[in-house]
Amino acid sequence: MSDLVHFEDVEVGQTHRFGRYEVTAEEIIEYARQFDPQPFHVDEEAGRQSHFGGLIASGWHTGAMLMRMVCESAIPGHATNGAVGFDDLKWLKPVRPGDVLSVENVVVEKVESRSRRDIGVVKIAGRVLNQAGRR
Repeated sequence: MSDLVHFEDVEVGQTHRFGRYEVTAEEIIEYARQFDPQPFHVDEEAGRQSHFGGLIASGWHTGAMLMRMVCESAIPGHATNGAVGFDDLKWLKPVRPGDVLSVENVVVEKVESRSRRDIGVVKIAGRVLNQAGRR
């Protein structure tokens, strides 16, 4: 018998909290220089002058940090064939240097395959939380 969690083991409403990722100013700037070079992502003074009041991580960087935590903590132990995409993506609160991020996933729906009842799509509402538990 496999120790992996399979489609039939997942229940709507299950909640998992996992991960720990400490964000640094250096990482924010490095990522942004390569992928999202907006002033408030690459320059601390420009960040202070912006409506954000300081340096913040790119939303795409936040997504990458989320994916890192998922790969390290959620995928091991689960039988998965990858993801089909996102239905909704929002950046509700800026991620700042010194933030310690974690993830909360809630299973909101299961859709069985029409041809194979042992597989399907699991819809998850995922949230990145900071050290205060805020999104």
